[in-house]
Amino acid sequence: MSPAASPVFRRVWPAWLALLLAALAGATWWWAIGRPMALPDAPSARIACVSYAPFRLAGETPLDVNAYISPERIDADLRALSQRFDCVRTYSQGQGLSAVPRIAERYGMKVLLGIWLGGDAKANAQQVELGIATANKYPQVLRGVIVGNEVLLRGDLSSAQLAGYLRQVRAAVHVPVTYADVWEFWLRHPELADSVDYLTIHILPYWEDQPVPPERAVQHVAAVYAQVQQAFPGRRVMIGETGWPSAGRPRQTASASVVNEARYLREFLRYAATVHMPYNVIEAFDQPWKRAQEGTVGGYWGIFDVQARPKFAMQGPVTEEPRWWAGWLAGAAGTVLFVLIGAWRRRWHGGRGWGALALAGAASGCALAWQYRQMLYACRDGWEWAVSFAACALALFTALPLARWIAARLAGVVAPAAPPRWLRLGWLFALAYYGLLLVVDGRYRDFPLGLFLLPCVGYALFGWLGDRRAAAMPWLEERFLASWLPLLAAAVLVQEAGLSAVAWLWLGMNLLLAVPVLVDWQRARRLQSQQA
Repeated sequence: MSPAASPVFRRVWPAWLALLLAALAGATWWWAIGRPMALPDAPSARIACVSYAPFRLAGETPLDVNAYISPERIDADLRALSQRFDCVRTYSQGQGLSAVPRIAERYGMKVLLGIWLGGDAKANAQQVELGIATANKYPQVLRGVIVGNEVLLRGDLSSAQLAGYLRQVRAAVHVPVTYADVWEFWLRHPELADSVDYLTIHILPYWEDQPVPPERAVQHVAAVYAQVQQAFPGRRVMIGETGWPSAGRPRQTASASVVNEARYLREFLRYAATVHMPYNVIEAFDQPWKRAQEGTVGGYWGIFDVQARPKFAMQGPVTEEPRWWAGWLAGAAGTVLFVLIGAWRRRWHGGRGWGALALAGAASGCALAWQYRQMLYACRDGWEWAVSFAACALALFTALPLARWIAARLAGVVAPAAPPRWLRLGWLFALAYYGLLLVVDGRYRDFPLGLFLLPCVGYALFGWLGDRRAAAMPWLEERFLASWLPLLAAAVLVQEAGLSAVAWLWLGMNLLLAVPVLVDWQRARRLQSQQA
């Protein structure tokens, strides 16, 4: 039998190929997100109107009844926004926001004044009173008063209760009054049209029940806008919110990224300029507090980041990650670390062992750098940072002994002791637990691919290169969890309609960890049967 046809070779070359592909995939991904992407230019850097909420610093949230934004902060924000925007939309009164019209007038800006409505009648009465007073004090600054935002979507009020608030404000002010909600809710409650001066609809292609990819998002907006106009002939319709997130989990083919946000806004502005419709873009600044309600993606709808820096220009190419080279540095650091750990109490003869360690280290470094990049967007406080770092450290602690064992097998030398079985059981449990969360409550959860890539690939190669003649029976808990992993991952894939590349990768990683356990289970049963 030739060496190329030997059973050992047939088992070794797929392992080498897997290590090589893992390292190349990590390096290629980092390189790809650093390439400038050519996009159509916006007709102008100026935008008609933008949602403005000043709660962008750490710990700030409008949900805190004691929160207060000083007029000086608002003045600095509006002074900067006036260079790019003609108008700002607010969502509530109080907490310092009643000063917005007075300051906006100073910079020649208009205001869509928001009155927040919820399920608390007392709080609603206070908001309405403040909103009426502000509207009557600065009528020359206001383009309109928006009474309630997505109240029907949240189910806080009935359409009849909402209509009562609309009539109250409409009778007390001398500017147009409207209500803002997702476009489907206007179609479900056409009776509200008699209570407003014009309709304000939200069209967010990313958040649709059937998410729309960025390359078709503007066509979707145009179709929805036309549909609403047809349902309410002769009525003026404004798009009160439209935009795209720059970070967060993908939804089917709708991926949150800086490039996609730039693409959508540029294409939308080109479309809006051709039809001369009133619109408002969400939003001026990233809002970290929204991550508690909407996951990572909720905090990254801003045209500017929390430091008031623009994320992208309105003309020219756009780069997703200017510091892409940091991923390559992490891969190089991983290579050095794995080689050094591999050299501890070990003498490798030839280059195969060193090569395996280098490839495993490069792939692990790139993966952990990807996970760290996700943590930068997702972690909200010290606790989440601590848990995330601990999980990454555990993944590295798992990958290092697995890499030493795999390198020894590929080098043809005596392998060191295998990692303890409880470690694999822990990763099976962690992956199953997170998979269950994705199935039952996954709308706002990210996919931690970089974290789970290390143990999943490592244990897959461990199972592939293991001694098939002496398969140990996996523990009952391992067999139970491994049986559920593919089912949970498949359920996630179904929820994504099979359209999300990330969901397919998630399924693949679950299979990498589960299949070796299931295969060992079957081998052990056969061995026991033969012995019997």
